[in-house]
Amino acid sequence: MTIWVTGANGFIGRYLARSLADAGHAVSGVGHGAIGEPDKQNLGMRHWLNGEIEAANLHALAARTGMPTVVFHLAGGSSVGLSIIQPYEDFSRTVATTARLLDWLRTTAPGCRLVVVSSAAVYGAAYEGPISESAATQPVSPYGEHKLMIENLCRSYATTFGLRSTIVRLFSVYGANLRKQLLWDLCVRLRDGARSLTLGGTGRERRDWTEVRDVARLLAYVGSNSPVQPVDILNGGSGVATTVADIAQTVADSWDEGISVAFSGSVRTGDPFSLVADPARLNALPFEWNIPYDAGVAEYVAWFKEQFR
Repeated sequence: MTIWVTGANGFIGRYLARSLADAGHAVSGVGHGAIGEPDKQNLGMRHWLNGEIEAANLHALAARTGMPTVVFHLAGGSSVGLSIIQPYEDFSRTVATTARLLDWLRTTAPGCRLVVVSSAAVYGAAYEGPISESAATQPVSPYGEHKLMIENLCRSYATTFGLRSTIVRLFSVYGANLRKQLLWDLCVRLRDGARSLTLGGTGRERRDWTEVRDVARLLAYVGSNSPVQPVDILNGGSGVATTVADIAQTVADSWDEGISVAFSGSVRTGDPFSLVADPARLNALPFEWNIPYDAGVAEYVAWFKEQFR
């Protein structure tokens, strides 16, 4: 298949491009950032276009690759915190970019399959147990609102123009090369000599952690199958709830013995208490998560020490 990955130079995008290339597909990408020829070959990408996702650039990429069979849309904002600091920037990166892509597909490649990466942030902060795809969406941050907007854009283009898509709502994705968020912040503090870690919140907050290599496999699987509905929605989570206290202690124990973890009790705006998937739909597929969080976190710490200690 001829496959495009928007945001292929991002954290998940780079793993996805490599996974798709290893499966024998012709993979090309578009998004921001220079990728040199050796890096492009390591990622398995035949073509990389450094630029905005807009009609002129998409036409240029099609001239090199032919029309895409599948487009994986990963480009967009990737941080709740940054969306609060710069909400319009997050809107532009997420919503406007998606609107331009959908309109190009509508007019130029309407038969292309589309896989859109969304986020569990669309569910908001009202849930304490596993969340199913049919749960009400009540985002509490600009990031979550903008992800919900792109889902609604997909629905609009399906209803009006027949453009079919699969939306995968990812939960807490981590793995080597992730240079932000909780695991990165903890490792930076430990590298700088901290022997005790104090975090915001209570520590009882629950998250559904999935390793990026598993996530890339899931997205590749979804892209190889046509959506059941005009817009199909799938939770990209394992259903395994892990407290923030447990994940922080796993990082500390993987780093060294005797490191303590404590919590301030203060809760940051936009942080739900619990975001854990109901994995029933995913479990009905021939797909399994291979990497348990404790092993994956230990690998992350080992990667960080090798690269930055």
